[in-house]
Amino acid sequence: MLTLPTYENRLEDYHLTGKALIPRAPRVPLTRTAFAAAHVVSDPLTERDPWVGPPAVDWDNTLRFRNWLWDQGLGLAEVMDTAQRGMGVDWPTAKELVERTMRDAKAHPMKPRVACGAGTDQVALSDLKTTDDILAAYSEQMEAIEAAGGQVIIMASRAFPAISAGPEDYAGVYGKLIEQAAAPVILHWLGDMFDPALRGYWGSSDVTEASDAVLEIIKAHKSKVDGIKISLLDQAHEEAFRARLPDGVHLYTGDDFNYADLIEGDGKHFSHALLGAFAAIAPVASQALEALAEDDRKTYHALFAPTVPLSREIFKAPTRFYKAGIAFLAWLNDAQSHFVMPAGFQSSREITHYAEVFRLADKARLLSKPDVAVERMALLLKLHGIG
Repeated sequence: MLTLPTYENRLEDYHLTGKALIPRAPRVPLTRTAFAAAHVVSDPLTERDPWVGPPAVDWDNTLRFRNWLWDQGLGLAEVMDTAQRGMGVDWPTAKELVERTMRDAKAHPMKPRVACGAGTDQVALSDLKTTDDILAAYSEQMEAIEAAGGQVIIMASRAFPAISAGPEDYAGVYGKLIEQAAAPVILHWLGDMFDPALRGYWGSSDVTEASDAVLEIIKAHKSKVDGIKISLLDQAHEEAFRARLPDGVHLYTGDDFNYADLIEGDGKHFSHALLGAFAAIAPVASQALEALAEDDRKTYHALFAPTVPLSREIFKAPTRFYKAGIAFLAWLNDAQSHFVMPAGFQSSREITHYAEVFRLADKARLLSKPDVAVERMALLLKLHGIG
């Protein structure tokens, strides 16, 4: 039993109720591609001035978590916003993470698929004054990812809105990046609820106009575009958008609220997944996608349904702090040995949030090592003067 705080400013006794899933590999090949976007773990012994400069990465725990995802049949979206790009993790650290991850991926028996985010964050925003500057910054990161053996995700860059880029500017830069890539790329549309600096991406604050602009880019280069990841938390928009995609171009949902319905599809179209939520709910994600591959939709929805309240709690406003909930669950499930993040990011959420994540994770059958989870939750509570 634990005594947990509530949002009503009370303390309540809580007993575990969920029958935890045991993480395992799928029994059958999955019919949906599922990239889990993974976080980064800091080394608390060597970290210095955590709010200043690059993080000291705990490579053992960071890679341990990635192997834990791969063991369950999931792919990996590496060095994305979940990995605190622009929020504590700089490009040299991200580049080393790509290289280390790709070495582990190549050695892993399941030969997991890994896609890596290329951005412009190695150059100060104030120095990215033209589209040529943005193109050069992207190109440097893309070349490093391809040299390591990763697939490129062209991440949304704050540099475009910063120079008030119009649709023609996006088309020019993205067209060159797509055509120079060695293999088909994944585009990345991240809403401003995840990063306010991305407001007006694709050259318009109107979502219909922005959709038209990026679809023109995709159609002009469809043979070199694997797909697009959309994180706007708008199910209706995603369903309408994916129906307009050229044949062979995939929609990778980044909707951490409506993933179950979007991945299942509407009978004609469906979404694949590139989700931070899947890093938090990996055992359920793997086994639900297994059920979908076996056409067992009852089990598919039964597994996913309890994870929706959990995901909504992890991704509550301010949404950009969701990374803390993902790292917290990895720690509770012994997929990492401590709960320390770059820039001390674990402090971005309050103890009441972590208590609610604990409750909801239990109900979603996601505390795979209950004794470890209870012990670690008790430690965190004690740190906050509870217990």
